[in-house]
Amino acid sequence: MSTPRTVDGAFETALYDTADDALDTAASLLAADPSSDAELLRRGEEFVATAWRRGWQPADLVRIVRRELDDVHVRLVAALICAQAPHDRARGPRWTAQLDAVPDADGTPPSRTDRFSHATAVLRLYRLLLRLPALEPLEPPDAPRREARPESRALARIRALLAKAEATGYPEEAEALSAKAQELMARHSVDEALLESGAPSPDAPGACRIGVEPPYEQVKAVLLDAVADANHCRAVWNEPFGFSTVVGFEGDLEAVELLYTSLLVQAEAAMVKAEAGQRAGGRKRTKTFRQSFLAAYAHRAGTRLRAAAEAATGAAAKEADLLPVLASREVAVTDRMERMFPETTTTRLRGVADAAGWTEGTRAADAARVGRRRPLE
Repeated sequence: MSTPRTVDGAFETALYDTADDALDTAASLLAADPSSDAELLRRGEEFVATAWRRGWQPADLVRIVRRELDDVHVRLVAALICAQAPHDRARGPRWTAQLDAVPDADGTPPSRTDRFSHATAVLRLYRLLLRLPALEPLEPPDAPRREARPESRALARIRALLAKAEATGYPEEAEALSAKAQELMARHSVDEALLESGAPSPDAPGACRIGVEPPYEQVKAVLLDAVADANHCRAVWNEPFGFSTVVGFEGDLEAVELLYTSLLVQAEAAMVKAEAGQRAGGRKRTKTFRQSFLAAYAHRAGTRLRAAAEAATGAAAKEADLLPVLASREVAVTDRMERMFPETTTTRLRGVADAAGWTEGTRAADAARVGRRRPLE
């Protein structure tokens, strides 16, 4: 039997039939034919290339495989992404950064136990890849490819401030550091708008996907939405696939990624500390406590973020007479979001019923709030 026919037979048996006995039969076919390995890898690379055409990106693919399958499948898909990459077209700095972050990014094939187990894992992965739906493309087909740009001094300072806020054990210090970071983000956005206002062909809004990982995905999506809104972006949550799509101008997207990640780290650290305090008082904490804690944190942090951003942006924009430019950017972001997602729905926040969790989450958000404060020396 020729190698392509072996792989075709295995695919016909397993990929279009989800029964376990079909999977076992197909895996046995592949395990018995070592010459099928190269063809099996080539087909996997085709599945990856098809996923790219359907709007998926490397981080999305790794995320969905980790969410739906096991570690062995994550290693397998990482090897496929790395094997396919040299044959792909250039796609810009965000794509390159995602490739660099792929597990086992050196392309080394994952270690095997036996041929049957390996074939079974490969077929389970290919079943998932085959059924991936199309996603909203993050860049229009005719969009010029964005070139990588060096990180600005403002973003480097923002990153350093947020790292310090995550590391400190003192709430007041974290508050001051996070406040300064949000002020710098707002001013950075104004600077970007000023540059655009004098450019012959201003950039259009872009988009990126940010993972919203379990547990408590819903309240994490609320926090990300608040961070996006405060930084002139719009976020749309895709619950089944575990990410939110954030639409905005590039500098603002970078700020959203930085601040959301930092606030999430701070929130989870504060939640662990609050739970320890509750246990010391003799109260057993529950999932409802944690859900309520994070919901309150997201609500209060969002309020503080918006206030800080509006204060910093308003003052700087008036000085530079940029209010019309900023307004046009807001319109452009909203228009791009509505074209990408013509139909969106709202959802009720679930599981927020623990008064102690809400109180502790509000207190933690106050400690990390981002209102205007005296600049750090």
